[in-house]
Amino acid sequence: MDDKALIANVVSEVLKRMATPGSPIGAAARPATSSNGLHDNVDAAVEQATVAQQQLAKAGMETRDGICKLLKAMAQENANEWGRIELEETKVGRLDHKIAKLGLLQGIPGVEFLKTAAKSGDKGICLDEMAPWGVIGVITPVTHSIPTVTANAIAMIASGNSLVINPHPSGAKCLCMAVEAYNKAIKAQFGIDALINAMHTPTLESADQIFKHPRIPMLVVTGGPAVARAAMQTPKRAVVAGPGNPPVVVDETADLKRAAEGIIFGAAFDNNLLCIGEKEVFVVDSVFDKMMAAMRQAGAVELSAGGVEKLTKAAITWKDDHWVAGKDFIGKDPSVLAAAAGVKLRDGVDLLFGETSEDNPFVPVEQMMPFVPFVRVRDFDQALELALKHEHGFGHTAIIHSNNLNNITRMGQAVNTTLFAVNGPSTGCLGANGEGFPSYSIATPSGEGVTSPLTFTRFRRMTVTDSLRIV
Repeated sequence: MDDKALIANVVSEVLKRMATPGSPIGAAARPATSSNGLHDNVDAAVEQATVAQQQLAKAGMETRDGICKLLKAMAQENANEWGRIELEETKVGRLDHKIAKLGLLQGIPGVEFLKTAAKSGDKGICLDEMAPWGVIGVITPVTHSIPTVTANAIAMIASGNSLVINPHPSGAKCLCMAVEAYNKAIKAQFGIDALINAMHTPTLESADQIFKHPRIPMLVVTGGPAVARAAMQTPKRAVVAGPGNPPVVVDETADLKRAAEGIIFGAAFDNNLLCIGEKEVFVVDSVFDKMMAAMRQAGAVELSAGGVEKLTKAAITWKDDHWVAGKDFIGKDPSVLAAAAGVKLRDGVDLLFGETSEDNPFVPVEQMMPFVPFVRVRDFDQALELALKHEHGFGHTAIIHSNNLNNITRMGQAVNTTLFAVNGPSTGCLGANGEGFPSYSIATPSGEGVTSPLTFTRFRRMTVTDSLRIV
């Protein structure tokens, strides 16, 4: 069904309910709620989320903090099992990194991010508070099902909100498993009903209903270009984590050993499923051959020109006037890609790489595979030009390896990305081999950047005139 038909259906349904006495829009006869937070009806999920959010509001900040700590502890305790279950269902990524992503949740900020600003003066006192939105509609990706819902839940509950989630169908079972466990634990320890609600059989229709539900004032969408565009077109407050195609620039001043190690760590993490992961590398000609040698020395395996050609033909196809990464290769192990290239890979290899021209499809496509194309360029100016071109203006992530402060500054200003990693892996921007706190929703199209509890609040000010002065 196209967008116009879908909107027409929703409008028709709303008008139908408006014409029925006693039937509130979007809440047909107050549908039965679910104690575990799993639903087959969006209205029921919203009803449950509304009740739970009101309970959370009454419980106070200390309870919010306790719930956030509980979710972190559960993610850590169950990391091995949940990582395995997620990999078995989604069939993308690496088990050790699925486990690591759940461990990184310990760094998600909570209620400590919510500070009250106060000002007093001759005319009275002013308090600036961060208030919740209420019920937040959430779309999660298949790439990080449990980590994304957990990170979102921590930040959103810290801000006083509840959630209604439409998970990616290919990762719905593991997400719902975690949601049910979280809700059960929250109820047992804090007496609050299901704060995290999910559609156990998600569809495009349920996603559209969440997008348009009158009792959901805010949307948080993590996914590809299509769902990002749909969210940006809604009249609601939308926090949108869209696509990226992070370029890497290596200039003649770079520490090549460190650059190789950083590229391998970032691009190989969870088989390059991360939207921040290194996707294409532009190396100045004067150090190109040395850089390739450094990659080999660091443990990556270089494909020959023929191997790159075979892999490209197998893994990327032309569809609807643009290149598309093949689903059979996204997030797969290097051995799968190597077989397509006609190579038998030894154990322990994290990443494949190879020299390509700029027009190889691996360069412009957010391919999400553990293969990185290396493009030889004339100098830093050309490297920056191509990095800008193939980042596509997403404003997501860019990486540079350089000891030239002027080059670092020029690239940082030019790419204007949400994340800019210098002399380290892209993951360093989110606390993995670097400083910063993690998030699995990097909101680039809507501008919020690395999401935190502050992202999910509304500014509120109270001013009392000529009162509350004690000095």
